Formats: sequence, structure tokens, C-alpha cells
Amino acid sequence: MKKLVMLIITVSCFLIVSACNTVNDGAMPEIEKNADEVNPLNEVEPKTNQDINQQLGYVRYSKDEIDVDRENNHEAKIDRPEMAEMITKLILRNDGFQEAATLVTDKEVFIAYQKDENADSERMADIAKKTAESTMPRFYSVYVSENESLMYDIQSLHNSSTNREYDNLIQQLKKEMEKTPQGINNNNQT
Repeated sequence: MKKLVMLIITVSCFLIVSACNTVNDGAMPEIEKNADEVNPLNEVEPKTNQDINQQLGYVRYSKDEIDVDRENNHEAKIDRPEMAEMITKLILRNDGFQEAATLVTDKEVFIAYQKDENADSERMADIAKKTAESTMPRFYSVYVSENESLMYDIQSLHNSSTNREYDNLIQQLKKEMEKTPQGINNNNQT
């Protein structure tokens, strides 16, 4: 009887061990795949320098490396078309705006927009103005208007050919925009 019990135990152990070692169609490869993904010894493909450089901006200089004459003549430059595009797209992401035109000069930002009929004029002006102010350096003056016809004036300013014509158009545009709400607690302030 003891021999029979030993035989049954041995066969049972053999069957259990062999059952644990069998590969289930697809289960084991997925387990191995998951194990490979979380294995800390596997190397992760590093990002290319181009990818990293587009995500970060970093500069480091020592005082000795800076040429004082060049530093005094250094001017910060803003990509005006890119800033105008960014401001316009940010404004249009807000509810209540249907269309917007933005012009960025060296000192001013002009925004004309079409709003929904039921949208509050002060609130819309405030959103447009604060969007530009949060995007541009602080020294920029921002003018906004819900007068849709000013979109064409902004476009003509963009296409103007002479400085004299340009300066006159800028002054006229400022005056026209100041006739409309300039945002909450900012009415007609420059």
C-alpha cells in the first residue's frame, strides 16, 4: 500500500511540474514581452539631440566669454508673425469668438475680432487683451476691438508700403480701437 501511495504522489508531482512548464499558446510570449519592457537592464532608445534641443532652451556663459561691446548692442528679437498667429489661435480657443485678426508691431498689438451676438463685449475685450498681454513682453501696448471692419484695416496695415502711410494708419487704428471696450476696468486706457 505504501508503494501505491508513493507511486501516486510521484506521478502527481511529475504531472504538476510538467503542467507548470508547458507553454500556453501566446501567454508566455506576452509575459516575456512584459518582463522585457520593465527590465531595468534594457537600454531605452535615447532621444536624438534634435528632439531634446527643440524641447529645451539652455545657455551658460562666464563673464569672461561675453564681449562687452557686443553685449551693449544686443537686441532681443521677437518673431512677430509667429506671435500674431499664437495670439489669434489662443483667442479663438475661447467660447464667444468667431474670427480674429492680430497685428504685432514693434510696440503694439492690435486685435480685431468677431464675437457671438450674445457674448458680453467687456468680457470678450478682456479675454482678447489679457491673452495678448500674457503672450507678449510687458512693454507692448495692446488694443482690441469687436469692430469687425477693423480686421481689414489690420490687413491693410500689414500690406502698407511706406513708413509715412504706416504711421498714419497706426494712429488711426489706435483711435478707432479705443472707441470700443478695451476690457474690464481698462476702457479707453492705453
